[in-house]
Amino acid sequence: MTEFWVSSGHHLTQRDAGGGLAVTDELILAYLARPELVPPEEACAAERALYASLTAAPRRQVAAGEIAALADADARENWEVILAFRDRLLGARSVEAAYLSLVRGNLQGVPSLFLNQLVHLILRNALDGCDDPFVLRAAELFFRPQRVSFHEGRVLLADAEVIAAREGSAPLSPLVAMLGQEAATELDVLTEANAWTYWSRSDAFTMALDLGSDPRSRAGLARVIEVFVQHLLNAAVRVSPLDRLEDSDWRWFVGLDAEGTRIGNALWRGETLDAAAQARMLVAFSLVFDDPAQVEPAVGARPVYLLLASPQDRTLQVKPHNLIVGLPLAAGREAG
Repeated sequence: MTEFWVSSGHHLTQRDAGGGLAVTDELILAYLARPELVPPEEACAAERALYASLTAAPRRQVAAGEIAALADADARENWEVILAFRDRLLGARSVEAAYLSLVRGNLQGVPSLFLNQLVHLILRNALDGCDDPFVLRAAELFFRPQRVSFHEGRVLLADAEVIAAREGSAPLSPLVAMLGQEAATELDVLTEANAWTYWSRSDAFTMALDLGSDPRSRAGLARVIEVFVQHLLNAAVRVSPLDRLEDSDWRWFVGLDAEGTRIGNALWRGETLDAAAQARMLVAFSLVFDDPAQVEPAVGARPVYLLLASPQDRTLQVKPHNLIVGLPLAAGREAG
C-alpha cells in the first residue's frame, strides 16, 4: 500500500475494534511538541516543570493552580487551551467520537487548527488503502484552506498556506514543520499524467486541483463526502456532482462553506442570484441516503443538495462539520 499524509499523525495512533482511532500517549505528545508549548529559554521554572511532567505522563491531570503559577500570560492561555482539548480527546472512546462530540456541542475555545488536524487524521483513517490521487487531493479541502483562482475556464484550488509561504507572507504550519516536511518549489495542477507524483509530495500539499473542468476532481470530492459521512455517521450515501440546480421540490441543502451556505439560503428564499454570486459557485452535489429510514420524513428519498462556493477573498475554507450537524438524520438515528 502506498503511504500518504504522514503529517496527519496516523502512525501515532491505533485502530480500535470499531474502526476508529484510539487516542494514544504518542498522539498527545505530538500536540505537546507544538512550538507554542515548548518552553522557551526565558520560561519560568513552573512552566518547565509542567512541560517535563506532561511529556513524562501525558495523561496526568493538571491542577488549576499549576497553570495559575505560570509567569507568562500567553503561556497560561496556551496551556489552558491545549489541556482542555486534550481532556476532550481523552474523555472520548476514539478520535472520531471526540470530533463528533466537539462539532455537535460547543466549539467555543477550540482553535480551528485543532479541528482541521482531527479531520486530517480521521480522513487518513477512513481513506486508508485509497489508491486514487484525485480523491486524496480533493480530501485536502476538508482540512486545508485553499486559494481559488479562475483561469481560462478552469477553477483551480491551491493550498493557501503553501501559496502564502511561497509569497513569503506565512510560515509552514507547526505540525508539518515538526514532522520535518519542507515547502515544495513547484506547484502543478493534478492531471492523469502527473497523478503518480502525488504519493511523494502528499505532505507538501503542492498539487493544485482543477475543480472546474476536470470531472475526476469533482468525482473525487463526491467520494470523499461519501466516505466521511459513512465513517462518522454510519450512513451510506451516494453523492453525485451536478451541472446545474434545477429542482422545483428542493427539500434540504447543506452549505459546505460559509459562502455556499449564504448562497443556499438565498436560493431557499426564492431569490435570484446575481452574476457575481453565480460566478462564485464552485460545485453542487446531490446526496441521497441508501436507507430513507435514516432520514427525516420530510426529506425521505429526496436528494440533499450540497453547495460549495468561493468567498469574495477567494480563500476557501470547507466546513466538514456542516455535514455532521446539517444532514437531515431522523431523530434517534444519529450514529457515532
